[in-house]
Order: sequence, then C-alpha cells, then structure tokens
Amino acid sequence: MADAVIYLSAVADSDLTDAELSDLHAVDDASVHVVTEAPLAAVVSSVDAERFSAPALRRNLEDLGWLETIARAHDSVVSGLANQRPLAPVRLATVFMDEDNVRALLRSRSDELVRTLDRIRGRVEWAVKAFSVAPDREQPIPGSSQAASPGRAYLERRRGERDSAARHRQHALDEAEAVHARLTELAIASRRYPPQDRRLTGFQDEMVLNAAYLLPEGGDAELRRLTEESGSPRLRLELTGPWAPYSFATLESQ
Repeated sequence: MADAVIYLSAVADSDLTDAELSDLHAVDDASVHVVTEAPLAAVVSSVDAERFSAPALRRNLEDLGWLETIARAHDSVVSGLANQRPLAPVRLATVFMDEDNVRALLRSRSDELVRTLDRIRGRVEWAVKAFSVAPDREQPIPGSSQAASPGRAYLERRRGERDSAARHRQHALDEAEAVHARLTELAIASRRYPPQDRRLTGFQDEMVLNAAYLLPEGGDAELRRLTEESGSPRLRLELTGPWAPYSFATLESQ
C-alpha cells in the first residue's frame, strides 16, 4: 500500500506468531501481522496514511458511519485473537508512522503492558447496562385536582407528572447503584462509563448504568443470577458478554 501507516490493534506476549493471525483481517480488509519486541508482540496492519492522518481522524471520529466500520474491523481482530490468548486491545484508530515506532512503544511501556497482560490472563469482561423503565402515564397523577379550572388542572397535572417522573428516575438510579455495588463486590475489577444517549441505545428508556466487570473465564453464574434477580418494574437490566477485556487492558495513549 502506497503512503501507508501502521495501525495497531492490540498487544500480546512475544510468542505470538503470524500463523495465528492468518485468518484475521483488519481495517479495509488488510492482512494482520506481528511486530515483536521481547517480551511483547504488537498486532498490526497497514492503512492509508491520508485517511488516518490527524486532521482526517478528527473529522472521521465524528462520523458515526465511519466510526462503526472501523470499530467492527478493529473488534474482529481483537475478538478473533482474544479467544486464543491474553490480549491488551489498543484504543480505536491508533496509528504509527512505521514499525520502528511500534517497537519503541513496546520498549517504553514494556513493564506496564506485561502487568496488564498478567492481570487479564484467564479473565473476561461482562457488560451490564441498566435502563429506567418509563412509568405508566395512563395512571392518575397523585394530587391532581378534579375541581380546579381547566387551566389550573392542566398546570397541576403537568407539575404532578414532572414530580412523579423525577421520583421514578431517582428510584431507578438508587436501584442501579445498588446493583453496581453488588456486582462490584463479585467482580475482580469494575469500570463505569457515561450512560449512552437514546440515539445510540435505540431504546426510549433512559440508561442509568453503563458498567463493565472483569471475571474469571467460566465464573459468570453468580453474575447472571444477580442480574436476573435485580431487575424491577422501574429498572431493566441488560447483560452481555463475555468480551475481550477492553475496559481492563486497553492501552489508552501512545
């Protein structure tokens, strides 16, 4: 590829070989190969230098369509390899001028990356999202006055709806906090993220918890039980996984 730069997907132990990557394809369907700097190996591919320049990335990262395409390709490499060995995924769209720069990264952050790989060996990530279920608006609002004038009755009804919605949301938030506390005690580690916008979730219900939990492989029975038992008429829980441990292994900066 003319005028190419190196796209870094993940970091693994130095015994990783190109043969393990032969069935994987990265951004733009590019082949994947290994760059080694003992005791680590980088999983890399080539991408167009212009499309992945700093100005282009600033524009493209605001384009949800572009972002989804890159994220899917990035995750296909990570997920395909994470099933075979401990892997530290790198944040999306991390690029280097050449392989020497990748080796320099592996040298400069060797101790940190080795500790990261050790921390996630035999462990996977589970995600829990909690949504505040909208109350039934057909129910009468407490405190509304049937004898009031139409204008006053409307204002009282609107105020009652707002107050009821605020109480409902606060109860859902409290329940979500309690769920997170229980799951955090169960997990090896946990991480919270900002709740996602409704446009991203595709649900009308408001997300009130967005968290990830690190557990041993095969150790999810209690997590499933707690999640199933913690739902309520106010709170809907969504459990997904197991995933590669992005939240607990991702290299955040170059």
